[in-house]
Amino acid sequence: MVMYEALKTYFGYDEFKKGQEKLIEGTLKGRDVLGVMPTGGGKSLCYQLPAILFDGITLVISPLIALMKDQVDSLEEIGIDGTYINSTLDQKEQCHRIEGIKKGKYKIVYVAPERLNTYQLLNLAKDIDISMVAIDEAHCISQWGHDFRPSYLEIPRFINSLNKRPIVSAYTATATKEIVDEINRLIGLKNPLISVVGFDRPNLFYQVVKAKDKFNYLMNYLEDNFQEESGIIYCATRKTVESLTKRLQDKNISAVAYHGGMADDVRGRNQEDFIHNRSRIIVATNAFGLGIDKPNIRFVIHYNMPKNMEAYYQEAGRAGRDGEPSDCILLYSPGDIVKQKYIIQSSTLSPERETMLYTNLQYLVDYCNTNDCLRNNILNYFGEEIEDEKCNNCGNCISQSEMVDITIESQKILSCIYRVRERYGATMITHILRGSKNKRILDLGLDNLSTYGIMKEYSEPALKEIIMTLVAMDYILMTADKYPVLKLTPASIPVLKGEVKVFHKKDLLEAKQITRKRTLDLEYIDENYDQELFEELREFRYGLAQQKGVAPFIIFHDLTLKEMATYFPQDKEQFLRIKGIGFKKYENYGEDFINIIRDYVDRKKIDTSTIKRVEIERSIERESKDRYELTYDCYLEGLSLGQIAKKRDFTPNTIIKHLEKCEERGNRVDWSRFIDDPNKEKKILSAIDEIGLERLRPIKEALPEEISYEDIKIVIIKNKLN
Repeated sequence: MVMYEALKTYFGYDEFKKGQEKLIEGTLKGRDVLGVMPTGGGKSLCYQLPAILFDGITLVISPLIALMKDQVDSLEEIGIDGTYINSTLDQKEQCHRIEGIKKGKYKIVYVAPERLNTYQLLNLAKDIDISMVAIDEAHCISQWGHDFRPSYLEIPRFINSLNKRPIVSAYTATATKEIVDEINRLIGLKNPLISVVGFDRPNLFYQVVKAKDKFNYLMNYLEDNFQEESGIIYCATRKTVESLTKRLQDKNISAVAYHGGMADDVRGRNQEDFIHNRSRIIVATNAFGLGIDKPNIRFVIHYNMPKNMEAYYQEAGRAGRDGEPSDCILLYSPGDIVKQKYIIQSSTLSPERETMLYTNLQYLVDYCNTNDCLRNNILNYFGEEIEDEKCNNCGNCISQSEMVDITIESQKILSCIYRVRERYGATMITHILRGSKNKRILDLGLDNLSTYGIMKEYSEPALKEIIMTLVAMDYILMTADKYPVLKLTPASIPVLKGEVKVFHKKDLLEAKQITRKRTLDLEYIDENYDQELFEELREFRYGLAQQKGVAPFIIFHDLTLKEMATYFPQDKEQFLRIKGIGFKKYENYGEDFINIIRDYVDRKKIDTSTIKRVEIERSIERESKDRYELTYDCYLEGLSLGQIAKKRDFTPNTIIKHLEKCEERGNRVDWSRFIDDPNKEKKILSAIDEIGLERLRPIKEALPEEISYEDIKIVIIKNKLN
């Protein structure tokens, strides 16, 4: 198939990532498409590959001026001519590039949305054949999204002004169902193929840390984790960025600052230093990061809570774009809520938008205080089906802390709020309960309350932890004021009456922090590479990048270097089997890297005969059979679902998807083989009749515990239910 040849020739891959094939196929058939794919899911390839195969020019509309150069550099590295038009170019250079576009020199042209309806671009559009308009960060067109940009409203006007309407493709990583619908409507997509791939990033470890001393926690984290790797630290204000950067530099940590108030040249230089690995850490406001393509960011730490879940998901998602284990840690304190609410109040907003921002902020507050799985909390926000109660790769799931009954503590807090007539915030309530001799408390006579001093034995952080948990559980409402006030909700009444129990994790009340551990079920992570060779290859790559003025990952990703350091390719045939190496990359760099590998093998007297043979056999197998066929071969051996999953090193859920794909291709699958008890099928079908198929979780909850999600899926597929 042509698109598979292009994938291997230009991008160096044998297979597509999840969701890519469907979207690319739709585009090549002439359909508009709308793709929602997680960060690192390969959105750019979805429009770059069709652009290579189309006859005309593809116009990519992007707000990411910082990313345009990297994207164009990456295209040139694989042998595709591209360019960009944005405000960084002077008039002479801009005219030069426009002439090149008119002469058909470029296949892909990046343009900022602000330039779409300028005379220069409108005039250019009449003289060229635009085969596709690709819209990156498409959520920016929605006024209800977290990153609305008025310039995006120019996009449909521009498309409608063209003599011939091109194919339109739109992509984003962050969009709820409502925003997906709005993107579709506002852009004016024609019968689009809409694909929501999913928001789960299994390689990311999520954790909320309620540290008494954030800086002390940060220093301990940086000392214990990813000591040589890149990371981002997000702060809510420019002032915090400046002060935190200085404190890190004073501790001899390689860090630079980034925020909107800096001089353009300083900000740009700091960003380049981070992307090119000259600085380990960048400390930034949310002005940094949109479109940053650096794949090997190992941690993203939010020093302050961001404004909402969409912003958090996008910012945290800049970690681990290469699929390797990475940390997303949010350092939370109740004071962060006050900051974010103050930012909302200081903005000029319509009442509807202000209400929406408060609602979205509250969801993130609940995320910070939930005892449930953090990953599921994120997925639930984006409307994704939750199949397992635990992900076993977030701070809440791996915590071994026992749940303790805090009903009496909750009743005392709720009573205190009631007795002060719901007039004070969390700090004042905490002081009353702890029996503080604060002058204000004494002046107001609050020391005469029956709840005064009834929780002396609790620390202030522990009390605030319980209060915020009660807010997250909807027993307390925290008002959206500059100085938030606590009020009781109707749900608090059963707690006060003792009709409902409240539980909390013991370790958080004792102010202990969770120790991170790794229990990942990832398909492509392999640490069995030669570390010393990897470092030599990385050093050589860095020198090349410096010479060419590009980021190191544009030459080769770390994962590609790790494969080289695993399989020691020593000729063209072996080198081209490494993931991420196409023919152009081989022409540019193949001989140099092969020579380094040969020299290393000779120096270290490494016997590569077995390694090479195994890899050649695996590569030939990959070329002759794709992953679905290999799974189907296991099925034909008569193996059970669990046995196939073990042999293929995938989860049972993935094996079901593989076999479903095989059936779509015309292979026969007897699903009855995987149903060990006919009564299970009857019970599942009965539950589906009663509940419907809209979501799997209600079906699972209505069935006996021994019936798994896999059982339900198999019955649905077997009976061809929609």
